[in-house]
Amino acid sequence: MSKIEVNAIEPQCGTTLTVGASGDTITFPTGTTIVNNGTQTGFGRTGTVDWQTSIKTTSFTAVSGEGYFVNTTSGAITMTLPASPSVGDIVSVKDYAQTFNTNNLTVGRNSEPIEGETFDLLLDTLGVAITLIYGDATKGWQSVNSNEVINQQLFVAASGGTETTSGDFKIHTFTGPGTFTVSCAGNPSGSNSVSYMVVAGGGGGGGTNPQPSGGPYSSGGGGGGGGYREGKTSTDCYTASPLNAPEGVPVTATAYPITVGGGGAGGPGSGIGVAGSNSVFSTITSAGGGFGTHRGATSPAGSGGSGGGGSGNTCNPSGSVAGSGNTPPVSPPQGSSGGNGSPPNYPAFGANAGGGGGATAVGVAADSSEGGDGGAGATSSINGTPTARSGGGGGGVYTCGPKGLCGSGAGGTGGAGPGGPAAGSTSPGNGQAGTTNTGGGGGGGSTVGPDGTKREGGAGGSGIVIIRYKFQ
Repeated sequence: MSKIEVNAIEPQCGTTLTVGASGDTITFPTGTTIVNNGTQTGFGRTGTVDWQTSIKTTSFTAVSGEGYFVNTTSGAITMTLPASPSVGDIVSVKDYAQTFNTNNLTVGRNSEPIEGETFDLLLDTLGVAITLIYGDATKGWQSVNSNEVINQQLFVAASGGTETTSGDFKIHTFTGPGTFTVSCAGNPSGSNSVSYMVVAGGGGGGGTNPQPSGGPYSSGGGGGGGGYREGKTSTDCYTASPLNAPEGVPVTATAYPITVGGGGAGGPGSGIGVAGSNSVFSTITSAGGGFGTHRGATSPAGSGGSGGGGSGNTCNPSGSVAGSGNTPPVSPPQGSSGGNGSPPNYPAFGANAGGGGGATAVGVAADSSEGGDGGAGATSSINGTPTARSGGGGGGVYTCGPKGLCGSGAGGTGGAGPGGPAAGSTSPGNGQAGTTNTGGGGGGGSTVGPDGTKREGGAGGSGIVIIRYKFQ
């Protein structure tokens, strides 16, 4: 074996020095120290870093090829990864004081992916050490000596509406228009989708337009409940309604506009009610409740989330026909159809109106002595308290039964408005309004006997949007 002893090797001409030939193995004996005072190409790194002797106690930006002892005893710290990294860049970090579990270290990705994900890495394990090497623009920084990145639980983080918590779940309640802003979309190990309940505004009940002496007399149909849609994530634990979809909505880090539909106005003494307005969150739209009709209507009651009730009608057969629910159709259905009112020339005591449809039950058709009840709504505890919403409005009444008693339809459970007079009453009255932020339909107006006063239908209740997700 030949041996050459020199203090320096320089190229004979130019500035490029070639050591060995292609395919050769160059061996540096154990204990050799290689000092790099310039730049190098082709060697890459060996997976090691130069550990810095200055302990980091405040946020800082890392440099490729360096390792850091980080002390979070006094509070959480952020280590920002190098900007515009090259393949092979390497950074290491170690929990110096065994405090990452109480005061976390956030590894800021600086616009590059970490394990292919677009989130900052949160190190929250006591005593953890991790080495990150930059692979490419697709996967970005990857861990080579720890599964902290792969197994890290990330939860949805968001703001907007009225915020409350229930155990490990956060709840955002919107009673009016707003924005649900997601700052972290989470991951499957933590949470990356949300449960939702989207209720539209209820429809307005129909009014009445009687004649002061003799017929024709009539009563207003109840308004339909606002469309009711609910989806519960597989990890959630609250009691959902029967209309629950078997999954929530996946989210991304963006701002979601929230629309909360208003309730439709009640019909004036000579008019039909007004349909409720839609409520919207992400891909979920709930349709406003259908309106109730009145005596002079020439077409059926309104269709919508739930259908409106037909009027007690003595003028046109179409006005006594109820509106359809689940319009437009979705699955599970967002509501039910309304109940029919009494048609023209209904025998014996006939001018009573049908109830509006509710989220889980159809509105009841009128009979000879009573207006039809509104259909039942849906009950959910998504906000921590079992609450019924989207009930149909009760139908109004004109004629009374054989004993002189008459009754407006009761509002369906779920914030719906009863019809004009109470059951057993002989007094006329306006329909009552659906309850605010329940999507309940308004009650129909009632005249009760030869009363010449026009009676108004009740307004529908406004809707609501509730969003819920696991946040820890």
